[in-house]
Amino acid sequence: MGKSVAITGMGVLSAIGNTPEDNHASLISEKAGISRITKIDTIHKNEIMVGEIKATNAELKQQLGLSLDLPFSRTALLGAAAAAQAIKSAHVQDINDCRTGLISGTTVGGMDKSEQYYYDYFQNDRHWGHINGLHAGDSTQKIAAYLGLEESLVTTISTACSSAANAIMLGARMIKSGLLDRVIVGGSDCLCKFTINGFKTLMILSDTHNTPFDENRKGLNLGEAAAYLVLESEEIVKHRNKDVLAYVKGYGNANDAFHQTASSDDGDGAVLAMEKALKVAGLNKNDIDYINAHGTATPNNDLSEGRALLRIFGKNVPVFSSTKAFTGHTLAAAGGIEAVYSVLALQHNVIYPNLNFETPMKEFDLIPQTQLKEKKLRTVLSNSFGFGGNCSTLIFSKEA
Repeated sequence: MGKSVAITGMGVLSAIGNTPEDNHASLISEKAGISRITKIDTIHKNEIMVGEIKATNAELKQQLGLSLDLPFSRTALLGAAAAAQAIKSAHVQDINDCRTGLISGTTVGGMDKSEQYYYDYFQNDRHWGHINGLHAGDSTQKIAAYLGLEESLVTTISTACSSAANAIMLGARMIKSGLLDRVIVGGSDCLCKFTINGFKTLMILSDTHNTPFDENRKGLNLGEAAAYLVLESEEIVKHRNKDVLAYVKGYGNANDAFHQTASSDDGDGAVLAMEKALKVAGLNKNDIDYINAHGTATPNNDLSEGRALLRIFGKNVPVFSSTKAFTGHTLAAAGGIEAVYSVLALQHNVIYPNLNFETPMKEFDLIPQTQLKEKKLRTVLSNSFGFGGNCSTLIFSKEA
């Protein structure tokens, strides 16, 4: 039984592009996708900035060849588009030609459909005969159905902002254990009023472009996105002579159980997750060439993550940056998007810039990479930390 987990395909839709290539082009040209809200009629539209995907639901359905009256949530539409893109990228002709699974992360799920039902009910006393698309798992089921995935593992992970990272981790473990040969892993989340209002209540939304790791950071910009990787076993890769984009080398998950929405001030959960990922990968801290930081630009996260990086790497913290200034914080999809960005960084030997940084934080002397940097990369570590203290770290490598 092979122990390596190969990445053979990728798909992504975000505020900065509808393919991995488009996203890479925006990242290297420092083209952010943050703007005022245009697609949601919210009272906060002039108060905050977000990372929107420009396509409407109708346009997404048309692109996917779906009937306009099908009850797909936006989360499901984005997810289906990104997952299909990943399958195509992996040159999979028959998705059911081996033991194939789908593990998808989401937090928003069908909340946009819930809002639609709410208004229909309270304004028109209209009851839907069957409420479709409201629960988180529905989006995963619809993605699986769209892909034509039959009689295999189809499951949903909802661990807040670490969801997609945990989906990737679970998929890698399923392949390593010999339970599956191929797994489509990642996550999808759309923007909706429920999320906007919730984060507004927490007072962690910025009214301007987010500034990760800056002393004067004001909070995050919410974003929407979907991103998936195709993971395949060593046997599949060898027998079918498949091209490999990168490998899932290590992974770790921990929960510091510190607070419902805040990470430990000392980064306890993040430290544990990074330590576990390094151990699984069989690497030491000096083997990490670049860190794609969680970097949400909230006061709590950047302090907690910065302290965690110092606890793991000491005075030799690798070059690091957060790409959320490009896309916004895409919640459950963030680990998937940043997995794609980590693989793109490995492929192109570049480190993407941490936009909008000006003033170092007073608590420590950590400065992210602020300009595009060319560097020979072998390994990239990517952090994803969620509410409830759910912290996950993935390590991607060019080598098995």
